[in-house]
Amino acid sequence: MSSRLNHTLLKHALTAAVATAVLAATAQASAQTLRFAHVDPDDWTTSKKGAAGQVFKNLVEAETDLTVELYPAGALGGETELIEGAQDGTISIAMVSGAYANFCPAVAVTDIPYTFPSAPVAWSVMDGEFGDALAEHCLEQTGLRTLAYGETGFRHFTNSVRTISTPEDMAGLKFRVQTIPLYLEMVSALGAEPQGIAWGEVPTALATGVVDGQENPISVIYGNNFYEFQDYLTLDGHVYGVDHLLINDEIFQSLTEEEQAAVKRAAVVAGNTGRVIQQFNSAEGIAKLQEEGMEVTQPTAEQLEAFREAAQPPVQAYLREELGDDAEWIDRLSSAVDEASARF
Repeated sequence: MSSRLNHTLLKHALTAAVATAVLAATAQASAQTLRFAHVDPDDWTTSKKGAAGQVFKNLVEAETDLTVELYPAGALGGETELIEGAQDGTISIAMVSGAYANFCPAVAVTDIPYTFPSAPVAWSVMDGEFGDALAEHCLEQTGLRTLAYGETGFRHFTNSVRTISTPEDMAGLKFRVQTIPLYLEMVSALGAEPQGIAWGEVPTALATGVVDGQENPISVIYGNNFYEFQDYLTLDGHVYGVDHLLINDEIFQSLTEEEQAAVKRAAVVAGNTGRVIQQFNSAEGIAKLQEEGMEVTQPTAEQLEAFREAAQPPVQAYLREELGDDAEWIDRLSSAVDEASARF
């Protein structure tokens, strides 16, 4: 056999081997399992993240050969652990909220009190140019790609002492808040006394009078039976909580173009589904809280402006100092909200 023939056969063999390897790699990529984790309950009828996860799984598995495994209810840890797991690739996708600001500090600007006047404005901002730019910024900092945004919802004050319609009504009251500086600054600016208490201790703190009140979305207030300890609910919507649906970017890049497109589509539907569940539970929850005997107060536009004027400047000043060069995101968000507000 001539050397030329040997060379030709070897070349064909190598080509076949490369083709086989490529096909095997493609098959392996198509058969990947995506681990989707969050801290909310799994019940899609009451849990925003639970609903988002179920929808994402069903759509991705229907359109691709990918398998999606769901890990709800903190099965793989709290939000900080989920973000760290997504960064190192042990978790493919994490749906998280406030903890993401510890990894991408610019995210904290969305928690500036009384920034979003309504849910449609918040959706428009987060799904528009601002949300896209923030996602790109955070991708560079964390290695996590934002597939879509959902919502934790608007947070409201409850208390056991009196009706709250204005910031002056907050004076002297003790409120449990998350141990996050932004929340401590906000409550102090409103004239009340913030108390950083662990979540598991909140019912006891309310029942024993260690604190007079707390703040949370409606679904949390009702779901945890806080009406047993709290008589007054103020629908001030001081903070709109954003959910971030994140994927490890290396895992995302390992998918085929078709799989990437399916994952992105499913994520947007999942985020919007979570928003719908949250909105439904909030609307239903207000009626249920009233049935349980809570007095519900909706401040007027003028009263809400007084809350904003009291709380927003000191929180913005705190964030500008903390964020340094990233403080520009405060102004970018403000401009985006003004633009969206003109349409709603």
